[in-house]
Amino acid sequence: MLSRRGLLAAALAGLPVLSHPALAAPSVRLGSLPFGTVAWEAAVIKARGLDAANGFTLDLVKLAGNDAARIAFMGGQVDVIVGDLLWAARLGNEGRAMRYVPASTSEGAVMVPAASPVKTLKDLEGKRLGVGGGPLDKNWLLLKAQAQDAAGFDIEAKAEIAYGAPPLIALKLEQGSLDAALTYWTYCARLEAKGFRRLIGADDMMRALGAKGVFALIGYLFEAQTVAEKPEAMAGFVRAVRAAKDMLAADPSAWDIVRPLMAADDDAIFEALKREYLAGIPRRPLAEERSDGERLFSVMSRLGGERLVGTGTGLPPGLYYDGKTG
Repeated sequence: MLSRRGLLAAALAGLPVLSHPALAAPSVRLGSLPFGTVAWEAAVIKARGLDAANGFTLDLVKLAGNDAARIAFMGGQVDVIVGDLLWAARLGNEGRAMRYVPASTSEGAVMVPAASPVKTLKDLEGKRLGVGGGPLDKNWLLLKAQAQDAAGFDIEAKAEIAYGAPPLIALKLEQGSLDAALTYWTYCARLEAKGFRRLIGADDMMRALGAKGVFALIGYLFEAQTVAEKPEAMAGFVRAVRAAKDMLAADPSAWDIVRPLMAADDDAIFEALKREYLAGIPRRPLAEERSDGERLFSVMSRLGGERLVGTGTGLPPGLYYDGKTG
């Protein structure tokens, strides 16, 4: 096996140089959903060489949905996924030390047709409500908590609930098979571009439940053990993600990389998705994020108990990752 000096000598002599495992940048395996913005940021990272510039190789692992992402993460098939703070906190409180980096303040919303008679949450009684992402989806948990806390309304019992993948839920609302749909922000943006309106957004729900600012309930999740095993790579990953967000905010040409991944049928949908993405870039200090996270956890614990948030009484220590290697 050639030493570094031997590699340099071979290169200077014009001889072929075999790859050297010790010199290879460590990989970070990122789980990506087909309908998420993770793939957008990953594409910018790869196209602009932000992974190599930050000392790691980004490997994108395509996953079918949220359940598949959680299974892959728990099974060690990926190092990083995007998930919600409450799930990360639950894992941390149950002994699996987690790290969380805010990814977006853009959240889902309940969407209804423009002419719908539904004006308040209580108007959903007896209505067909589609829920994208399943019964443990963060937006659904927030909606149930908000309905119960603000109006004493058990929305799960009073409305006709249909769970499904976000694109299917949005399609069923467009077709008229549903009266309302709670779905992810990317599909809300698409629906708004087609004339649908928001009944209530997750940001409204979080503020009603005590959040003091625009809060990122979803973030990049990875384990403390992963940071311990490859600290430079994980710190580099966080820097690369932030750099990709900054490029998308400041450099219009970066969207040429992303647009083929957006499935935007026209310019109106493209602009709506772009606007919502940029508005959702987290900008607050981590201390403020954690403070709101504690408030939200407390409310959700009070309303849902152990069944919802697990056995912990608050966010586990060290949950928010500051991007440092130590």
